[in-house]
Amino acid sequence: MQILGTILAGLLGLAFGSFLNVVLSRWPAGESVVTPRSHCRACGRTLTWWENVPVVSWLALGGKCRTCGVRIGVRYVVVEAMLGVLWALLAWRFFHVIHWRGSYFDISIASTAGRMALCWMLIALAVLDAEYFWLPDRLTVPGTVVGLVLTTVLSPLDRSWWLQAETARMAAWDALVAVVLGFVLVLVIRWIYWIVRHKEGLGLGDAKLMAMLAAWLGLPGALLAFFLGVVMGALVAVGMLFVPRLRNDAWGAQRLPLGTFLCIGGIISILWGNSIIHAYLRWAGF
Repeated sequence: MQILGTILAGLLGLAFGSFLNVVLSRWPAGESVVTPRSHCRACGRTLTWWENVPVVSWLALGGKCRTCGVRIGVRYVVVEAMLGVLWALLAWRFFHVIHWRGSYFDISIASTAGRMALCWMLIALAVLDAEYFWLPDRLTVPGTVVGLVLTTVLSPLDRSWWLQAETARMAAWDALVAVVLGFVLVLVIRWIYWIVRHKEGLGLGDAKLMAMLAAWLGLPGALLAFFLGVVMGALVAVGMLFVPRLRNDAWGAQRLPLGTFLCIGGIISILWGNSIIHAYLRWAGF
């Protein structure tokens, strides 16, 4: 059952990754994500069904349109493959039967589906911030609300959920506090950066993204995602010093998409957050 569920989740991830590519290509341009059918954005030719098979079509076509020969960005195959792998990993790790109050029932379907939805949103936000420096409210705000609802419902039932509470009321309160603290954390850093540099360093989109992560992961999981994101961003910034065309006076003016790194940190926290936090607490002697 677990192997079958993992395979099915991976295939669904590939399909939803293909749809996500449509969203990422059309939404920033103000186009409908429903119509027209998938087409080459250079020559406009409608794609056949076999040109829409996730990952396989891109590889078979050599990453080019078979009509006009224009390059198809590697982002398409990366997004599809990442979502397929992530959904398969989530199904393998979290799809299980829960024992509660003397009976067995499959609450893990909702729990695993919630994690899948969060990964879908995080990959979307990571790409949008990387390509456009844009973290749309139409993803972060509803994402925060959905996270609060699922945490309230699932936290008392599923011991594998990040935030643990005995009752739905306690879960809702803990999640709400986490959301506020996650949002305020970025606002404080933003304010300090403004005082020191006299310019904006973090956008409100980053604060809303942290609030969304806190709604799903609880404050410890969100802080872990923030720490990982900042470390990855710092490593990329240092690595840019070794790129000749960037190693000049303009290096300090280079913009980095913090939201992208926060999303990557969030995905790591989804998969291994509890294990990392518990290992750290044991190492620190708590």
